[in-house]
Amino acid sequence: MKLSQFKFHLPEELIAQYPARFRDDARLMVLHRKTGEIEHKTIPGLLDYFDEHDHFIFNDTKVFPARLYGTKERTGADIEVFLLRELNPKMRYWDVLVDPARKIRIGNKIFFGDDNTIVAEVIDNTTSRGRTLRFLTDYDNEEFRDHLFALGHTPLPKYIHRDLQHPDPRDAEDSERYQTIFAAKEGAVAVPATGLHFSKNILKRMEIKGIDWSFITSHVSLGNFKSIDVEDLSKHKMDSEEFEVSQQIVDTVERLHEEERHICAVGTDVMRALETVVGTNGHIKALSSWTNKFIIPPYDFTVANTMMANFYMPLSAQLMMVAAFGGYEYVMHAYEVAIKEQYKFGDYGDAMLIVD
Repeated sequence: MKLSQFKFHLPEELIAQYPARFRDDARLMVLHRKTGEIEHKTIPGLLDYFDEHDHFIFNDTKVFPARLYGTKERTGADIEVFLLRELNPKMRYWDVLVDPARKIRIGNKIFFGDDNTIVAEVIDNTTSRGRTLRFLTDYDNEEFRDHLFALGHTPLPKYIHRDLQHPDPRDAEDSERYQTIFAAKEGAVAVPATGLHFSKNILKRMEIKGIDWSFITSHVSLGNFKSIDVEDLSKHKMDSEEFEVSQQIVDTVERLHEEERHICAVGTDVMRALETVVGTNGHIKALSSWTNKFIIPPYDFTVANTMMANFYMPLSAQLMMVAAFGGYEYVMHAYEVAIKEQYKFGDYGDAMLIVD
């Protein structure tokens, strides 16, 4: 497959800037991957395609406030720091991205907060925008993280715009709405967006219908938003994401396969983790590790036979995985229909359910 095969024109006004009023208010397109048939529903309608003892697999990662704004020592220049991952809690080393990167060199210090009680020193360059920071503070580890995260902002993707000088009243809701209701294990810098559509009401209706669910953990990274700069997709390397698939999931999947039940992977992050743990014998195994698996058409999926996903950006790795699951021609046609029907795209956008 070529990168250009996933290019399409997405009108700016179809990129959702705010979530639906309620989590389960979003629209749902249903794509039948055997026929290409398309149906138009809303999120509650997804339960019509599942029966008692069918199973959903969610991602229980929790987004932390990864975007910080600081000032450079001496010059006072404004610097954006995006926390990626903690490298060494004791030494307070963090892997970050900085912007503008040209102003930040090894040895520079960045001050955070009105009272400058947290200071970071640049100790290494990792990529063009990547840096390793050592935070300098008198706080103990727990207090330090509390203060650091208190200074942080919700790490919305760049295509969601917020005017810090003239905030909209809805901006205050991001810390809650850019998080699933079952978020539990901190570590993501982007939300597993498809899970945002599930409200307490939807989960209760699933419970009443006898539909089960369980969780994997996949700490979503910025790799999902990284531009792919090679036309030949076989040469693209995904950024790694930390994940965990438990023995309970393994046992559940094996049983569901024997019973020929529907297994719905909720989001590309869940699908990637599940496919990562498939062994050469076709069975999955429990594993806590890192994955940089890049799934493009054609691909034979082993674990889930149903998938739910948001509508993704042109040329994105998420779109490529969805096309691999639903069929390239069917999915790209469905995206044409979505644009015509004014579906919303992105993390705060509408969803697609792909069924047989």
